[in-house]
Amino acid sequence: MGLNVKKIRLLALILISFAMVLWFNFRSSTPLIPTIASSPPKTIRYFERTLPQSIAHIVLIPANSRFLVTPALSQKVGTVEEFAQKHRAVAILNAGFFDPANQKTTSYVVIQGKLVADPKENERLVNNPNLKPYLGKIFNRAEFRRYLCGQTIRYSIALHSQSPPVGCRLVDAIGAGPSLLPEITLAKEGFVDNANKRDALGSNQPNARTAVGITRDGSVVLVMVAQKPSAPANSGVSLPALADFMKTLGANQAMNLDGGSSSSLYYNGKTFYGKVDLEGNSIKRPVKSVLLVQEN
Repeated sequence: MGLNVKKIRLLALILISFAMVLWFNFRSSTPLIPTIASSPPKTIRYFERTLPQSIAHIVLIPANSRFLVTPALSQKVGTVEEFAQKHRAVAILNAGFFDPANQKTTSYVVIQGKLVADPKENERLVNNPNLKPYLGKIFNRAEFRRYLCGQTIRYSIALHSQSPPVGCRLVDAIGAGPSLLPEITLAKEGFVDNANKRDALGSNQPNARTAVGITRDGSVVLVMVAQKPSAPANSGVSLPALADFMKTLGANQAMNLDGGSSSSLYYNGKTFYGKVDLEGNSIKRPVKSVLLVQEN
């Protein structure tokens, strides 16, 4: 009987020792604090899309990334390449309207809370008898805005007269128009007058075009649609088609920027121009204002 008890105790000790070894090995191989794989940094993405009559060059700036989208203005007009040399930007897109004759803006520009370009100071604009009936609408066109809401940066598209959201401060803005999404506002912004058969942008005709959009998650999309060199006279995109294309990129807000010969996009050392001449050569037209993409 005593021998059996000793055997049972010995067996129990062996089992306990074995269990402790297993537990120790398990503790050694299992970290006390679970590791979490770090997310890859959000960065800019460039890509192209081939459309029926054009080629779209697209730059996507993710929401909450280290990049900022801000306007820049030059005293004298310059190419997007010249803007790139001055500002060391990753990407640049032409932006507001201007008068090539006097090189003065016809769009509002606000930088760091300060109005730096006022179309009301452009005498060729305000004194043009053909435009006087539309000046009220011209001075209240769509603009791409950057707000600071507490410590959060927020982008939006709004008419010039619209106040910032409660709790937000307007930091930057650059005007152009018309708004493309959620709807096209050509008449409301003074680009189209159907009664007088006026269409300042040839909105239903294919042309090189430029636009900026904002997705539901706050990402910014820069788009430059270029004509095809093989068919310069009939290539490009209309404004309604441009609005539809912005939807396919996920934008729920979008606005048209200065297009035609001004259409130009710089990205990572390379420049794309939108308008081509009858021989299929790119037209490199200097511009007055741009949207910059820079590291914050």
